[in-house]
Amino acid sequence: MTATPTVGTSDPGTGDGVLRIGALAQCTGVTTRTLRYWEELGLIRPSGHRSGGERLYLPTDRARVTRIRDLQELLGFSLAEVRVVLETEDVDALDRVRSEWQRGDVAPDRRRRLLADAVRANDGLLARLDDTLSRIQAFRDEREVTARKLEALLAELDVD
Repeated sequence: MTATPTVGTSDPGTGDGVLRIGALAQCTGVTTRTLRYWEELGLIRPSGHRSGGERLYLPTDRARVTRIRDLQELLGFSLAEVRVVLETEDVDALDRVRSEWQRGDVAPDRRRRLLADAVRANDGLLARLDDTLSRIQAFRDEREVTARKLEALLAELDVD
């Protein structure tokens, strides 16, 4: 990607145009330090750099940052777990579909195939999420049983 004079001048809240690291951080609710750390871990990668080394991000990068943040905050995933999710073919397929769809010059028959691919990929992600949620529920149930046992032991001590 080559930088243009208008790089980073788009409204960071609109999601269109190229963003610099500060604008990306602001519109996704993370810090620039977090973005750099995720880059070190290989979770994100700038789509380009200016000649001075300034990182440049596209809307697809913004979507990836938002996905990472949501996996951490909403589902409590560790960064290792986030990496596994991001490396699945389903996420890659959804990203490819989104990127091609947003180009706007896609023929109707190709749009139909893209949507079918997106449905399959999304169904795969849903299945994986359901599996993860069931494991989380099982872990929670175990913690609940442990809590009841500990409360019973505490009650026994209170009686003595």
